[in-house]
Amino acid sequence: MSTFLSIGTPQTELSPAEMEQHLKTALESLGTRKKVLAIPPDYSRAHSQAGMLTEMVWHHYGPALTDVLPALGTHRPMTEPEMAAMFGSTPRELFRVHDWRNDVVTLGEVPGSFVHQVSEGVLDYEWPAQVNRLVRDGGHDLILSIGQVVPHEVIGMANYNKNVFVGTGGVMGIHRSHFLGAVYGMERIMGRADNPVRAVLNYASEHFAQQLPIVYVLTVVGKNAAGKLAVRGLFIGDDSECFYQAAALALQVNFVMMDREIEKAVVYLDPREFKSTWLGNKSIYRTRMALADDAELIVLAPGVHEFGEDPTIDKIIRRYGYYGTPQTLEWTKADPELASNLSAAAHLIHGSSEGRFEITYCPGHLSQEEIRQAGFKYGDLDQMLRTYSPEILQDGWNTVNGEDIFFVSNPGLGLWAFRERFGNGGGVMQ
Repeated sequence: MSTFLSIGTPQTELSPAEMEQHLKTALESLGTRKKVLAIPPDYSRAHSQAGMLTEMVWHHYGPALTDVLPALGTHRPMTEPEMAAMFGSTPRELFRVHDWRNDVVTLGEVPGSFVHQVSEGVLDYEWPAQVNRLVRDGGHDLILSIGQVVPHEVIGMANYNKNVFVGTGGVMGIHRSHFLGAVYGMERIMGRADNPVRAVLNYASEHFAQQLPIVYVLTVVGKNAAGKLAVRGLFIGDDSECFYQAAALALQVNFVMMDREIEKAVVYLDPREFKSTWLGNKSIYRTRMALADDAELIVLAPGVHEFGEDPTIDKIIRRYGYYGTPQTLEWTKADPELASNLSAAAHLIHGSSEGRFEITYCPGHLSQEEIRQAGFKYGDLDQMLRTYSPEILQDGWNTVNGEDIFFVSNPGLGLWAFRERFGNGGGVMQ
């Protein structure tokens, strides 16, 4: 077990040519491979640069790259325009679609006693380590798990073994991991590399996945002074150390620790990336620790046309809405369908302000009634865009009509927290 590449600082800007050379050197150190599986994220993580890296893997291995399995989790399959934009010339015949409800196998089960221990007694169910059948049974001699490490609401810091166990995971594994994070408390998890959910996945890696030839290719991505995406780090290895190194850098690049609370925040959801509240509620997750009590969060969501990307989850979200942890837990006890779709229950918790601040959602393709039934305040998108233009506002503090507002152009790139609310100093906890 080793780290093959560890490069990056908060000021680093790796060019595509530099990334390809570093990747080539790391892959050559692994020796010849005959059958390679790549597991990149889907288009909802296009800014990860994983699409470009996947194309580079194809250039390196040629016919030995036999399968590309985007880590869809519960997301919809990618469209052809999305695949073209993200993966370039990578042959489409290599791509497989992950079916989280049907095409999975279980490698083993994390004991309920371990879940009880790491969750501080919050939950005690077993957790099945599920993966797409191709991961276990595909006969590959190399599995490249490619993606970005960035603060995350379910797992603290995204990627590493989450890309495998959740991105290619099954119904029970996804539901129970999400619910564990939500009930334990996402504000106790976000920005922390170690937490109960990560501990469960690490247990699964150590006990059930040692036979899988997985190598992780991890990026850290931020914005440069010109507001353009910049790759700040690239980490490649088959152990947890490459993840922890990437997480330490991501905390410096993607985590904004604020000395002042936000009274009004405006978050823009790029319509090419955010089409559902399932993804678009990153606007809530990633800013909640920076928002003052009674603050207003305005979400500009021109591409949002649904709640869940999975039909069953979409129906559940519409039925209940985002009304906070106590209410959601009561609904979960009373409704067998919600209890059997715990990731939906977790999402209902994540998307609520818990009554602490007001959320004004301005969708492009959902009605006022749909938004209000979901527990949000409705905002007219055209009117809000005239007042808060993403083309004019700069990331961070702005003054609009004499009022201070905090603007976020892409909530998927970071985490914002008021220093006193975050607590524990905000460091990577190991």
